[in-house]
Amino acid sequence: MSPEQAGSESVREIFYRANFIRDLDIRLDKVSEGICETSLVIQERLLQQHGFIHGGLIATMADHTAGGAARSVSGNKDVLTVEFKINYLRPAIGDRLRCTASVLRGGKTVIVAEALVFAGDGEKETLVAKLTETLFLADDSKVRAGGG
Repeated sequence: MSPEQAGSESVREIFYRANFIRDLDIRLDKVSEGICETSLVIQERLLQQHGFIHGGLIATMADHTAGGAARSVSGNKDVLTVEFKINYLRPAIGDRLRCTASVLRGGKTVIVAEALVFAGDGEKETLVAKLTETLFLADDSKVRAGGG
């Protein structure tokens, strides 16, 4: 198995272990080295009070997708978000979200990734948010569990 295939498999293996991601029904669509793409069909429960797609949902999707991109280049190490910045560019309107994420720099202890989130209705998509995040590579189970 090539390193790229191993990275893709490690993302697929862990992606749905996050209960919240399963609850939201965010789908993993594509993984390759340094790249991850996801999608989500919008349900009414995911809208905020003005009828737009909730910003917290957009941030969650962008964070998890960027984490998938980072995990695809981390070898056998887990990745944990250290921080992120998100810009909401316009209200998100539509019946689906699509997110593409890529690794900007993959280091030995830190990975920097970005994600773009698009809202659409099947015919037209609009960029609604951009996230940049830093992730820590954790190979020690105590660190992963918060004990180290």
